[in-house]
This record gives sequence, C-alpha cells and structure tokens, in this order.
Amino acid sequence: MNVKFDPNNTVIQLCMMGMNREDSGKPEDAAALFNKAWNEATDDYEKFIATYHLARQQKGATDKLKWLGTSLQCAQNINDDNVKSAYPTLYLKIAKCYEELCDYDNAKRNHELSKSYKVAPIDEGPLYHGTKADLQVGDLLTAGGNSNYEPELRMNHIYFTANINGAGLAASLAKGEGRERVYIIEPTGEFENDPNVTDKKFPGNLTRSYRSQEPLRIIGEETDWAKLTTKEKDEWNEKIAKNKGEIIN
Repeated sequence: MNVKFDPNNTVIQLCMMGMNREDSGKPEDAAALFNKAWNEATDDYEKFIATYHLARQQKGATDKLKWLGTSLQCAQNINDDNVKSAYPTLYLKIAKCYEELCDYDNAKRNHELSKSYKVAPIDEGPLYHGTKADLQVGDLLTAGGNSNYEPELRMNHIYFTANINGAGLAASLAKGEGRERVYIIEPTGEFENDPNVTDKKFPGNLTRSYRSQEPLRIIGEETDWAKLTTKEKDEWNEKIAKNKGEIIN
C-alpha cells in the first residue's frame, strides 16, 4: 500500500490544530480536537495518526499503552514502508509504558523491536529538490548552501523529499531572484531521514523528507505542483521569522 501524507486531510488538520492548542497552553481544547480526529478517522492511516496523539495526552501508562497499541496495529495494517518509519518511536513509547507498569520483560522486548526498525531509509521515489537555481540535467546539488530558515547557517547536508508539494514549498522559500524550480533528483550516496521533521509533529518521517552529505544528481524537472499564493508565502515567511526552534545541522 502506498500512502501519502496530505496536510489538507481533515484528520491531519485536526491534529495540527490540537498541537497548536497544546502549544498555547490549552490541553482541554487539544484533547477535544484529537478525539474529534479519532471519531472522524475513516481508515487505518487516519486512525494511526489520531490515536498516536491521543496516546500522548494520557496521564497514566495503562491508557497510553492502550492508544499506542491501537496506533501500532493500524500502522501494521497499512504495511507501508514510509509508515514503518514510525515503528521505532511507537515501540519505544510502548516500552516506556511497560517500564512504568514494572513489566520489564515486555519493556525489554519492545526496546529491542524499536532498535530493530532503526534502519537506513528506503524510498523508491520519485525524489525532488526545490530551489530557485537554474540548473541542468546531470548537474550536482551539493551541501554547503545557506539555510532558508537561518540565513547565517551554512548547511552540512543537502535536503530532498518524495513530496512534490514539499519541494515546491522549499522552492518558494529559497533565496534568490530566479523562478521557482523543482528538480527530480537521485542521491549519489547514503541518505537519512531529516531529523528536523522526523518524530517532531508526527511519528516517524511521514512527509518523506531526507538529507544527505553526498551530492544529488538532477535527472529531470517537474513543473506541476501546488504553487503558493502571495498570501501563503507571506504567512510562511512570518512563521519562519517567529520560529525559535534549533535547526539540526
């Protein structure tokens, strides 16, 4: 099964709203939104996401374990390589619940399962990189550019994604006066899940965002993606200006 993370999905939007309420110090409002997401979830992917957030809100280990178990079961039902990126996090959180319950055999077993799923990502693509640079097929994209989010920061990695609209967003936010370009790329070496998004808002790397210290080779260009309006660009730039989070470089 091939599933795609869609930020316009109703359940994902409800969970995003819930996390915003949490950040604003309104846990009761957040709980209501996560419960609404669970009640409106119609498939295993939506249920996997909703129950993960419900689990986070539980005070007791038993209730956390119940929701985490449901989230894991839904993820396993999907049987998607990208969703499996959430397994290490789910098993680790389950292990910690068993530790709280003094069930050390199950805690150990789930710790081992968490470690067993921490493997290098595999993504058959297509894979994309968004920029304003005017490049050609065969050119190499390399690390060392300045961050779109912290202009003074020189990046140790080159970033890419399997989400074409994510690459389009990166192109919109890229520095420079050129037109927005989304190139189809292939990594020339090993790559890893982008730690700036993995296990941050959602478990694992559902947005299929990656980075590499090795060059990316351009093999084509994509022209069809969801372009941001001027208002949306302004909103994103405002978010970036307000963001105080540390970039993992």
